[in-house]
Amino acid sequence: MLVTAGAVRPSWAEDTASVVGLWKLVGYEVEVQATGQRGPVMGDHPTGYSLFTPDGRVFFMLTGEGRMPAKTAEERAALLTTMVAYTGRYRLEGDKWITNVEVAWNPEWVGTEQSRTYKIENGRLQVLTPWRIMPNWADKGMQRSIVTFQKAE
Repeated sequence: MLVTAGAVRPSWAEDTASVVGLWKLVGYEVEVQATGQRGPVMGDHPTGYSLFTPDGRVFFMLTGEGRMPAKTAEERAALLTTMVAYTGRYRLEGDKWITNVEVAWNPEWVGTEQSRTYKIENGRLQVLTPWRIMPNWADKGMQRSIVTFQKAE
């Protein structure tokens, strides 16, 4: 434990230990700010994983349910709306993790910081993004993602 100004708070290593490891995607919903509507934009059974390494790197590969091989350029383009993938260095700040994105399925994210609020309960990592326009579903306007992972064995 790190003790500062009379307060006890976990050290970065202890904070990090809670997220380190492999997490399996079990749910991905989007809430639309204008309407409050929530829905499983990646289907009821999305697939994917996130991996947090002890040395501060994170990898995400998330895909929607029912993806099929594309036969046309339009079908290939549409596959991008059912995928989220990025990696970079992460840091923890309280109940947030911030990723400095180095590689991403969406080039607009490269070189940005992506911030997420998270909590871990009963072996589940629950993630809430800030309100933003997600490139996959830009037609929905301002939205936030509610993403749930289960600790992988």
